[in-house]
Amino acid sequence: MPHSSTVHESLTAVFQVRHFSAARGGAGDRAELAVLLWQRAMDPERGTWSLPGGTLRDDEDLMTSARRQLAEKVDVRELAHLEQLSVFSDPHRVPGPRRIASTFLGLVPLTADPHLPEDTTWHPVSALPEMSFDHGVVVEYARARLVAKLSYTNIAYGLSPTTFTMSTLREIYCAALGYEVDTTNLHRVLSRRNVLTPTGTTASPGPHGGRPAALYRFTDAALRVTDEFAAFRPPV
Repeated sequence: MPHSSTVHESLTAVFQVRHFSAARGGAGDRAELAVLLWQRAMDPERGTWSLPGGTLRDDEDLMTSARRQLAEKVDVRELAHLEQLSVFSDPHRVPGPRRIASTFLGLVPLTADPHLPEDTTWHPVSALPEMSFDHGVVVEYARARLVAKLSYTNIAYGLSPTTFTMSTLREIYCAALGYEVDTTNLHRVLSRRNVLTPTGTTASPGPHGGRPAALYRFTDAALRVTDEFAAFRPPV
């Protein structure tokens, strides 16, 4: 028989490319993929870190619930991309009444800086703290989905500023994929797939001068399959 007290919740793994100090488990000056987490102040699993989310209301669909939870609980409203991932329904995934979780992948652009509550912060995906329940598994699942879609879609638009140089875009891809990507090859591949559009303008010169770098934008600011058989691979 179904559980009469079953609760349906949404959980969202929100990613952004950020820089972390070595003290925060980061790699210093290198950009890393970060996930947004809040620390539980009450039992069960007090002190562990959770993905933002909460209970689905009777008058809302799952996508609406996920966006509401992010806005109300962690004040994240600048989502460039949000998609449903999977359903986590193990009867014992949390103690107490059964909770079924519909999970989401959310992306925040590099230049966004949401004002977060005191119990909420960004953590490097490569150095997660002690996670609540099965939330660490959800983060791994979301990261794998992002890495896969970076190969065959234009999903990187969700992590990028409106306009950017190729060096900035390379930094985003390296952080999200977890390995080095060659700038020239990245430009060639994305241009061939009509993912990038030159803006015809250049970035401001850096402190050391030099030739100003060309600025680009994503051709589409919505998810599009660009090569369904493509796959980025780490260097050997």
